[in-house]
Amino acid sequence: MAKPNILVILAHPDREASRVNRRLAAAADEVDNVTVHDLYALYPDFRVNWEREQALLREADLIVLQFPMFWYSSPALLKQWQDSVLQYGFAFGSEGKALQGKSLMLAVSSAGPAEAYRAGGGSSFGVDELLRPLQQVANMCGLRYLPTFLTQGTGQLEDAEIDARAGNYAELLAAWSPPTAD
Repeated sequence: MAKPNILVILAHPDREASRVNRRLAAAADEVDNVTVHDLYALYPDFRVNWEREQALLREADLIVLQFPMFWYSSPALLKQWQDSVLQYGFAFGSEGKALQGKSLMLAVSSAGPAEAYRAGGGSSFGVDELLRPLQQVANMCGLRYLPTFLTQGTGQLEDAEIDARAGNYAELLAAWSPPTAD
């Protein structure tokens, strides 16, 4: 059986300055069947080539949106990517079935610690609640929404802890397989 195609869509405005997302992306890039696709490197002008992006999505079995949480959401270019690529007739609508049956996973990092992301915490909401719009995008597009790979408290993590998270991420991606039909 062929390995599944995994597309990691990295949306970090300054990948090289990132302590966490840079290492997560590098670890993912070491997995044979994974393609890391850096939106900010490709589209610094925010002019997303939707045709190219749709072609990549058609080939993927698992789509991973990897990003740091900015103001309780994703970075701006990831939203622009969604608006440009996930078009009616492609990703949703009566003829928009290109993504149905594929899987979507989020790989999200936050500078704030886990305890900040809960009722009564600094953010007042849990990460799952804040990411609900992306879950709805998955629902709308017929994607299976997988549990989020979450790395929190990034400002306090030691290098060894970041390396361990990167290793966990690579292992998760390497072990992933599409669900079988019942």
